[in-house]
Amino acid sequence: MMKKEFAVIGLGRFGRAVVRTLSEKGYSVLAVDKDAPIVQYISEACAQAVVVDSTNEEALRSLDIAAFDTVVVAIGSDFESNLITAVALKSLGVKRVICKALSQRQKDILLRIGVDQVILPEADAGRRLGVELATPNLLEQISFGDTHSVLELRVPESMAGKSLSELNFRNRYDAIVVAVKHEASVTVSPDADQVIDTNDIIVLIGRTDKIAKLTELR
Repeated sequence: MMKKEFAVIGLGRFGRAVVRTLSEKGYSVLAVDKDAPIVQYISEACAQAVVVDSTNEEALRSLDIAAFDTVVVAIGSDFESNLITAVALKSLGVKRVICKALSQRQKDILLRIGVDQVILPEADAGRRLGVELATPNLLEQISFGDTHSVLELRVPESMAGKSLSELNFRNRYDAIVVAVKHEASVTVSPDADQVIDTNDIIVLIGRTDKIAKLTELR
């Protein structure tokens, strides 16, 4: 299968981070900005970098922008340019448009015009920090549909030294343990008699509302 191709418009700190991360993961990335020195700066980190004013729909069309699977609009403080660019991308038929916003109001406006996803970097970072402080054992939580989540959890002391059958995740939390990491080893689909220790990491899948209780354990 061919790998997806991405375009990132707006090469501030956020946009450059997206470009570098995708490129390091082996994806083809087109980096776009109207500032030539910034484009030159990022050019060695991605497949292609071009100087283009993204508010010009014809200029975007000349890039064959609709051929990209996802376009990220990472324009910073100039919300008007952000908005005009997003409208142009949807008009040109880009399949998935993701925009950066600086406020909830900006996010609401972008979603109304048809943007597929809006990122609030500072708010998202704040939420992650809040979760980290409130639930220190929670390493990662990923939504899996509307009702289920995958949870990566450091084993709390109250569970240490017990087997999975004793902990009975299925009946207590309507969850299934899919992996256990102990030091350098990982056990996938562990047996019921697997004993977990403090600082082990377990990965579970279950109903979001029920497995959330696991993050409160100490």
